[in-house]
Amino acid sequence: MTETMILSAIADGVATVTLNRPEAMNAFGEGMRELLLETLQGFATDRSVRCVVLTGAGRAFSAGGDIANMAALQDGNDASPIAHRIAVAGEVTGLIRALPQPVIAAINGAAAGGGMNLALACDMRLGSDKALFAQSFVKIGLVPDWGGFGFLTRIVGTAKAMELMMTGARVGAEEALRLGLLNHVYPLAAFADEVAAFAKLLADSPPEALAAIKRGVYLGADGSPADVVDYEVEVQAPLFLSADSREGMRAFLEKRPPVFGKR
Repeated sequence: MTETMILSAIADGVATVTLNRPEAMNAFGEGMRELLLETLQGFATDRSVRCVVLTGAGRAFSAGGDIANMAALQDGNDASPIAHRIAVAGEVTGLIRALPQPVIAAINGAAAGGGMNLALACDMRLGSDKALFAQSFVKIGLVPDWGGFGFLTRIVGTAKAMELMMTGARVGAEEALRLGLLNHVYPLAAFADEVAAFAKLLADSPPEALAAIKRGVYLGADGSPADVVDYEVEVQAPLFLSADSREGMRAFLEKRPPVFGKR
């Protein structure tokens, strides 16, 4: 069934979303973008979800678009689905940025084309030592989508983004770490455990503060210094009087671990 193309599970405050077409390296089949969007929308107001992990089944994160499907459309001289697919992909990446929770891309293997740009839309990226990135659109005569022009350029700068997009060159895990495409690289054998530990660290942190940090970082990337200070003034006083801030300060004074997120 098409519903199984996207799997989701919630445990200990962490929602894990798995792209599940391993036989196609998790390339996006018909309706899969919409299912991913629907799944992520369900977390927007779910206070039990404190962190979201997006990963892929099998040996890949995602190969991006389903080229067999696209070739069939070309054979029929039909480009009518393209604009809708790009629009839905844009909704997915926009929602990832808008969610209050931190969203981690856990990149177990290849992330190519739209799969790479989906990963770049996430707030942080953890990679196995088998992670591999490629802006492969040029190899099939296309340009990046899923917001890739913006995401990649902000991370690596215009010249490197131009190179990666124009050549479609593959970038391995260590080079991706050096370029800032990855936050951390772990051995594949330990990857699942390392991702779980990182996600648990975030899930145990104060959720309102993390949501405010997420908004602030993206504002800091695009806004003026005055905008940033205004934002700090806006959010700091309410956070100061929040239950989590009270708990954090008292835990510090009492020399014990804090327990955040209590209501």
